[in-house]
Amino acid sequence: MTKINKKKFFGTDGVRGEVNKFPMTPEIILKLGMSLGSYFQNDSRKNNVLIGKDTRLSGYMLESALVSGFTSVGTDVIMVGPMPTPAVAMLTHSLEANLGVIISASHNLYKDNGIKIFGSDGHKISDSDELEIEKRIMDGVSLSHPDLVGRATRLEGGVGRYIENLKINFKAGKTLSGMKIVIDSANGAAYRIAPQVLRELGATVVSINDKPNGVNINDQCGSTCPEKMIRKVLEEGADIGFALDGDADRLIVCDEKGCLVDGDHLIGAIVNYLKKNNELRKNHVVTTSMSNLGLEIYLKKLGIKLLRSEVGDKYVLEKMISFDTNFGAEKSGHIIFLDNSTTGDGLLAAIKLLSIMLHENKKSSEIFHPFKLFPQILRNIDSSASNSIESEIVKETIDYHNKQLGSSGRILVRQSGTEPLIRIMAEGTDTKSIKEAIHSIEKSFQKVN
Repeated sequence: MTKINKKKFFGTDGVRGEVNKFPMTPEIILKLGMSLGSYFQNDSRKNNVLIGKDTRLSGYMLESALVSGFTSVGTDVIMVGPMPTPAVAMLTHSLEANLGVIISASHNLYKDNGIKIFGSDGHKISDSDELEIEKRIMDGVSLSHPDLVGRATRLEGGVGRYIENLKINFKAGKTLSGMKIVIDSANGAAYRIAPQVLRELGATVVSINDKPNGVNINDQCGSTCPEKMIRKVLEEGADIGFALDGDADRLIVCDEKGCLVDGDHLIGAIVNYLKKNNELRKNHVVTTSMSNLGLEIYLKKLGIKLLRSEVGDKYVLEKMISFDTNFGAEKSGHIIFLDNSTTGDGLLAAIKLLSIMLHENKKSSEIFHPFKLFPQILRNIDSSASNSIESEIVKETIDYHNKQLGSSGRILVRQSGTEPLIRIMAEGTDTKSIKEAIHSIEKSFQKVN
């Protein structure tokens, strides 16, 4: 299976890239704001957009470019400052804004930045919307008359609204008193909110990587580097550890023994709990093509159908809506509780997991490793030769190994939507066979390049 992104500016999750290089330049982001403002104008009401950001130094520059773009076409701007992505989605919906925009490159280092966009319903905009916006960036849009230029204001109290929304979703019937939690905020958007909400729920909180300086976001910390979180859990004798990414829409977990919880194990444990408590709609769960076959087999035994989407939490959400189910997730840590949020929310997921622990009255290690995973190997290779994924030799090699593995395994090769990489995944019951498959596919790319 291969997938190529045909869009010029947008990837899997918005627009992303190295700052001051295409497309993350002030000129392009200015045009993006103009194009978004003109495309999502609503004649029946006042047009406004909510803009949040994470803690990257470049956020100031890009925020200014977006504000100029939006106001130049008559759209008012409400700035909320550093704020998790799911908080921007929530506030966009509750304030009835036309759009919500978060300036963040998620789990990437500070030199990158990105733009994620939510519609008035709090859902990420569609591929067709993105293509129309790209057309407007290239063709240009009309500017407003001077007396119709938009205004820019700052929203006070947005953090408090989001925290209260999180606390409402803690339904354990008790507090977190007596529970010790390690939280790694990745020096990102949730550096204040994450420890605050857990303390307000009664937990003893050990907060790490909560001192952003503009350039230390995701630097040897957070969801992509959970080792510090694991060490701190063991040092503190904590009950569980959570690691967020830079915009706090992703969650990585380790148990009280310091063992990382695989994302598919987490999905399986959550779904098992939802099923037992009659909280899983339609007995369907959506994950992506990256989820392990072991999860699919486990869910089947529970009487639950696993539906696979393309990689990207917005594609997970689209399939959830189309099949009318209320839970979906990516094994990378984007977890969507659709009854409570319109997008992946790391802090909401953490609170839900804590509720499960209290209801089950079990340790995290006893809950969050519910089945055996199939061996899986992942490789990333440089995608500077962008057409190599479509070459015949690569296709033939992938097809050959898929046939060799049969029903006991699979190969997935795709272009990353967030980085200049081709991602190769092989899984199966036999580790030797999948190692051989990975090696053979890597060699086929070398022949093309």
